[in-house]
Amino acid sequence: MLELRKFEQKDEALLVSYLNDETQTHFLSARLPQPYTNEAAQWWVNTGSKIGVVYAIIHNGIFVGSISAIPGEFEKQKTAEIGYWVAKPYWGKGIASEALQKFTDFLFQNTDFIRLNASVFEGNLASANVLQKCGYKLEAVLEKAIYKNGMVFNEMLYSKICP
Repeated sequence: MLELRKFEQKDEALLVSYLNDETQTHFLSARLPQPYTNEAAQWWVNTGSKIGVVYAIIHNGIFVGSISAIPGEFEKQKTAEIGYWVAKPYWGKGIASEALQKFTDFLFQNTDFIRLNASVFEGNLASANVLQKCGYKLEAVLEKAIYKNGMVFNEMLYSKICP
């Protein structure tokens, strides 16, 4: 069973554990501090997860990931940037797809967003597959748009428009 809920202090230890795995964070934003400390987890639970629409992904009662929508500003106020991750021990179980579908439906039914964007590092086939499975379309490939850990990646931009 999958549910989305607000982050709680009890999630902090697993956040630290999950986000200190290099294979977990390879395709995640460089804004995640490395190493990921207890203080970083506390900040996320108490402050960071309150920015935008942010939920912990819970699978069978266990915190396994995060999903968020950060609203655009000014002329992009009806657009949100979607981001998500599922902890490595739970990869390949359909959790990300189920969470993204549930979250997308929630956003279109309960907010005034008319467009959702998602940015994917080229090479992150799992995330691209999740987006496609949930009806997001590849709109553009931005060449050499991402620089992380001394490497350059193309950025794949996906979107879904409110029906």
